[in-house]
Amino acid sequence: MAERVQQPPAKRLCCRPGYNPACRQGQRAGGILCGGSGSAPGGSGNGKTHNPESLLDIAARRVAEKWPFQRVEERFERIPEPVQRRIVYWSFPRSEKEICMYSSFNAGGEESGTSGDNNDETQLPFLRGVTLLEGGWVDNVLQVGFHLSGTVTDPATPSSPELVCSVSVSFDRCKITAVTCTCGNKDIFYCAHVVALSLYRVRKPEQVKLHLPISETLFQMSRDQLQKFVQYLISVHHTEVLPTAQKLADEILSQNSEINQVHGAPDPTAGASVDDENCWHLDEEQVQEQVKLFLSQGGYHGSGKQLNLLFSKVREMLKMRDSNGARMLTLITEQFMADPRLALWRQQGTTMTDKYRQLWDELGALWMCIVLNPHCKPEQKSSWLRQLRRWNSVDVCPWEDGNHVSQLSLHNDMSASSAEMRPHRTVFTRAIEACDLHWQDRHLQHIIASDLYANYCYHDNQEGSLFDSRGWPLWHEHVPTACARVDALRSHGYPREALRLAIAVVNTLRRQQQRQLEHFRRHKKELLHKGHTSITNMEGWVGHPLDPIGTLFSTLTESGRAGEEGSNTFSFSYVIIPPFGDGESYVALAVETALIGLGQQRVMPDGLYAQEKVCRNEEQLLAKLQEVELDDSLVKIFRKQAVFLLEAGPYSGLGEIVHRESVPMHTFARYLFTSLLPHDAELAYKIALRAMRLPVLESTASSSDLSRPHHIVSVVPNRYPRWFTLSHIESQQCELASTMLTAAKGDSRRLETVLESIQKNIHSSSHIFKLAQDAFKIATLMDSLPDITLLKVSLELGLQVMRITLSTLNWRRREMVRWLVTCATEVGVYALDSIMQSWFTLFTPTEATSIVATTVMSNSTIVRLHLDCHQQENLASSARTLALQCAMKDPQNCALSALTLCEKDHIAFETAYQIVLDAAATGMSYTQLFTIARYMEHRGYPMRAYKLATLAMAHLNLSYNQDTHPAINDVLWACALSHSLGKNELAAVIPLVVKSVKCATVLSDILRRCTLTTPGMVSALHSRRNSGKLMSLDKAPLRQLLDATIGAYINTTHSRLTHISPRHYSEFIEFLGKARETFMMAHDGHIQFTQFIDNLKQIYKGKKKLMMLVRERFG
Repeated sequence: MAERVQQPPAKRLCCRPGYNPACRQGQRAGGILCGGSGSAPGGSGNGKTHNPESLLDIAARRVAEKWPFQRVEERFERIPEPVQRRIVYWSFPRSEKEICMYSSFNAGGEESGTSGDNNDETQLPFLRGVTLLEGGWVDNVLQVGFHLSGTVTDPATPSSPELVCSVSVSFDRCKITAVTCTCGNKDIFYCAHVVALSLYRVRKPEQVKLHLPISETLFQMSRDQLQKFVQYLISVHHTEVLPTAQKLADEILSQNSEINQVHGAPDPTAGASVDDENCWHLDEEQVQEQVKLFLSQGGYHGSGKQLNLLFSKVREMLKMRDSNGARMLTLITEQFMADPRLALWRQQGTTMTDKYRQLWDELGALWMCIVLNPHCKPEQKSSWLRQLRRWNSVDVCPWEDGNHVSQLSLHNDMSASSAEMRPHRTVFTRAIEACDLHWQDRHLQHIIASDLYANYCYHDNQEGSLFDSRGWPLWHEHVPTACARVDALRSHGYPREALRLAIAVVNTLRRQQQRQLEHFRRHKKELLHKGHTSITNMEGWVGHPLDPIGTLFSTLTESGRAGEEGSNTFSFSYVIIPPFGDGESYVALAVETALIGLGQQRVMPDGLYAQEKVCRNEEQLLAKLQEVELDDSLVKIFRKQAVFLLEAGPYSGLGEIVHRESVPMHTFARYLFTSLLPHDAELAYKIALRAMRLPVLESTASSSDLSRPHHIVSVVPNRYPRWFTLSHIESQQCELASTMLTAAKGDSRRLETVLESIQKNIHSSSHIFKLAQDAFKIATLMDSLPDITLLKVSLELGLQVMRITLSTLNWRRREMVRWLVTCATEVGVYALDSIMQSWFTLFTPTEATSIVATTVMSNSTIVRLHLDCHQQENLASSARTLALQCAMKDPQNCALSALTLCEKDHIAFETAYQIVLDAAATGMSYTQLFTIARYMEHRGYPMRAYKLATLAMAHLNLSYNQDTHPAINDVLWACALSHSLGKNELAAVIPLVVKSVKCATVLSDILRRCTLTTPGMVSALHSRRNSGKLMSLDKAPLRQLLDATIGAYINTTHSRLTHISPRHYSEFIEFLGKARETFMMAHDGHIQFTQFIDNLKQIYKGKKKLMMLVRERFG
């Protein structure tokens, strides 16, 4: 806490008798120990005998707790000195609990301080104060009236010297009202030195010298004594008080000064005045500074945790019925409202962070608790209401649902216009509305006042009955509002009253549940005939801003703590609800309440934050339920609630028909399934299978249309706003299905049922694929034989994934196809044959040939399946049929794979080759044809390779500057193949080369290769027709190639010279050198090249430097 060195000015004005009738008669001044005469109700202190407390102490203690000392002075003209002493003695706090609360975040000292990151508990102010006290570092303790002072020494450490701090504490009516310390510590809470001094007074009152207020002493002094007193005081502290003393003296001597216009003078030791607010000291400035600092850190450095601890401190204060709780929350709220980020986010149209949004939720919930204080005064509530309305009217005040953009209604029964007219609800709206609530209802007062309030003769035959059929009291009110009352009672330190009201609310819920079931059974036929239903509760209890179900659950389970206060042991089973004693425990009631709330059919709220809150709140409730160990009585409750959920129609989220936009039950159903499975498997599966549906998707995308891809945009084309948590919901649906698959292993009937449910209700291919993988893993566990039924389920799911993703882009598609082949292999040879027979519904032609058929025909598959020759041949026949079908459908991508797969069957191979020839003219590129041609050559079919190469050449076009084109190697290979086959084949391919290739360097390369060896070297090994002579460049076909090459060089030269730069001159000269080599291959090449050079020099004579280089090189 920021303890200021100077005390705030005293409000009390004390004067001599005669100036004011309210002033007391002067008494003899002097000091005795606090534990002096009459102060020790504990007797001799030997621990063996205890004297009864005196009537003086009893009365003084009661007066010290409730009355300001000024009221005592006004009430009695003369107060005996012993009475004054006992009132002063008892006015100091006697409990350490409040001191601890104001010197640490947690009453038990478990949390770290606000201003440091050190989590060492010994560094907390309260624990450090205890250490200083027990170490004997507190000294010079003096109590003068209602003022305590002393010195506290911080012992020296290796990093800091010894520090002596002067500490003073003012108190009134058992509360510390002001503190000062010279340590200069800046924090929200009391420093360790204030703690040490305060605890010294609490634990060792008999060692504290006690004096009456200083004004009492001054009243007894004569003029000379007063003058001596003042002069000595000035002499001792002349450097500090002399200016002030002189100023006061001047004012007192002035007849018209303000100081002479009032009676008496202030006395900081005389206690509180009637008008003073009686509350513990809280440094408002430091609270504001710390909250402002935490908010400015934007969630970094643990600021969110620190703010949550401040909220916990507010709740702790409320529980202690400390008025500073509301005061501190007001300070926090003011800083939250002043956060500059609010205006920035509103201006930019962005939402606040999730953690920051949760802090605002807690702020609103705390104000709800404060205004619902059952014992607050009307003027207090009016003040809070004005405050809340002021904050509520600020433009940047956050909305309750966290949605700053959408103003349209999600519900079908509300028009957009009516939604726009609806005022925005802020985080303070509910607290403002709660200001209209009161606690004067007699039935409500009876409920919270006694455990024995019941009516066993009451007939529960009306809708608004005050008691149920067992005579238990009911409380009919909007459920979140009723639960807010429960939370308010708990928060303000009324746990028994909160428990009584919670039990009444839960009994009301149970009665309402039974009535709803009866109503649905009476109207079941007409509802089922309609085929649709409406939401019976537009405001769900799970995810509600007031968290009604969580409040009831916590209230009931906290009341189940066994043993004395401070025990952390839960003994739910033995805590019976009074006064009935029928074996029902608090935990049973808590569990049933959670099940009722989680199973409620409720509409999905608007906005991302509200939807995420529904998911988060559901998970929090389930986490609490999972901490409870199920016994027979709880299993009975689970069964009862499960049956209701299945049979309650529109009142249940698991009814036969639910609204399209009701919150799905997947997460809750998974918990019910795992809980009920060991006790009632049939009921568990009924619950889980019913919960598998997802109506928001099924309403527009038929579940039978398995080939349709799932896209949120197409599924919900007209919804606004969207289900932002849909991906999370679908993942929970997948988890539920996976849990059922795991549990159903070995049970073919249940596996078939679960498979049907998955195929009907899950629309996301990625989730179905995950389920297929999960089923496969479970079915093929290493420690057991494969479960063939579960393997078939896995295969079926995989086939569904293939159908869904066949016509869509999916980056995992290749992985899915490979996995499906693996799964089919585990199932058996018939599964592999089946997927190949129906490949066109599952795979693309490329996938079918390159992955499926290739994997099936591999040696590893044959070995894995232990196939005999007949089975191998049947499988190979199916693969070849698949390959040919794929080649017909997509020859560009499948022809080569088809040829490879059909190699061992002559007829199939010929068919595949014919497919390639038929497609070559139109549908295949030169790259594909060259690839297949090379394959043919590799397989020993050179003539077929030649044929395909010539077809490829017809599709090719290489321009003059494409000397790095990837097809150059294929062209060179085709020419080499033709050259090796013979002169005729070469003569046939050269015109194609001349037509397709315009690049001079490529043509010259081909020309040289053709002149190096004799054509037909391959066929020469098998024929005697070859003469062994090299081909002449003056005759066809090489003459045509030579002329084309020379022409290409000429054209390329002119093209280069059009846009040539000096840095490319040397490269150009090298190019001309290569051109000359080609020219020289002709019989008149020298003449042609000379003419060519002369033409260049004439045409490009402007490029003098370049032409000079040409002359130097070529003359």
